Amino acid sequence: MTHSFDVIIIGAGAAGLMCAIEAGKRGRRVWLIDHSTKIAEKIRISGGGRCNFTNLHTQPQCYLSQNPHFCKSALRRYTPQDFIALVRKHGIAFHEKKLGQLFCDDSAKKIIAMLLAEAREAGVKLENPVQVHTIETVAGGYRLNTSWGEQTCASLVIATGGLSIPKIGATRFGYEVAKQLGLRVIQPRAALVPLVFDGTLLARCQTLSGLSVEADVRFGKRVFAEGLLFTHRGLSGPSILQISSYWEEGEPIVINLAPGTDVLAFLKEQKQSQPRLHINNVLAEILPRRLAQSICYERNDSGPLANLSDTRLAALAGAVNAWHVKPVGTEGYRTAEVTRGGVDTHELSSQTMEANKQPGLFFIGEVVDVTGHLGGFNFQWAWSSGYVAGQYV
Repeated sequence: MTHSFDVIIIGAGAAGLMCAIEAGKRGRRVWLIDHSTKIAEKIRISGGGRCNFTNLHTQPQCYLSQNPHFCKSALRRYTPQDFIALVRKHGIAFHEKKLGQLFCDDSAKKIIAMLLAEAREAGVKLENPVQVHTIETVAGGYRLNTSWGEQTCASLVIATGGLSIPKIGATRFGYEVAKQLGLRVIQPRAALVPLVFDGTLLARCQTLSGLSVEADVRFGKRVFAEGLLFTHRGLSGPSILQISSYWEEGEPIVINLAPGTDVLAFLKEQKQSQPRLHINNVLAEILPRRLAQSICYERNDSGPLANLSDTRLAALAGAVNAWHVKPVGTEGYRTAEVTRGGVDTHELSSQTMEANKQPGLFFIGEVVDVTGHLGGFNFQWAWSSGYVAGQYV
């Protein structure tokens, strides 16, 4: 049969745009659609409006998936350097903030404008808002019943993202399509998200709200050493967002509030040299004063060092170097930067992103069970998976 389009891509975010550009360059007739009135909103709001568009240190170890090898092929074939070359071609100024994170000097809107210009040049037909009512398989492809009428294609690409930040249009659409067409979906959950607490721990966090420290945060074998922020709901900051992707409900995390300092050795040394110093003043030498006071108050430790036994000091040091806390949950999709889980990678070809059981059906970007660390890794996965699919659709 003659199709309306060679390729229909549902979802005009980072992955969808990249796939459309690449398919268009190959001379494919591409229809790129999105259900939102504004496209690429996640790009626009990312990185505080400056878009942390990739990370120089991208490697497979920076991704979570039931199949940790799945992302290797795409990341090897379209690298951060490839995307940087595109950014440079469009004269967009950028800088490295820290830890390999690249941001626009100016606005994230420049990245969107760049992708739209590339799509136009590649002959992509972009339309929005378009609602997709039904999808069915037909001879040699797919038929879509949409708010813009019935359309058919040989290749159908699902690039509809995850459930993060529903206020900008996140839905379950991609997972539902996968299930309808017989693909397994790994249970989605919020990731790169603040952790919440209750009871006395919540009260402590609220008292310290707004205070931030550098910390090592550990869950199992995973440790992240970055900023930690106390909030009205619990804990946030880069180290907490990172560990949230690995954290399992009902389990504690371990926080070192003074990385690089053996607090017990420090306290013992101070006790020997300046026994009359008060404990909260001593602790305030290595921690913000409010935090030092909170820890001492919580443990009922006060007065001169001379009055505190080494056992008391050891317990106090443990509360700093190995603070065990048990979150009651996360803030959920409302504030999550990304969704963990998604279309099972065992259902897809890592070379092409095509479904093994459904010829001509592709899944790319966040809808797939590949979740990057904080710092530009999820955008790089969007570019890489979109690029790879674009060579085959």
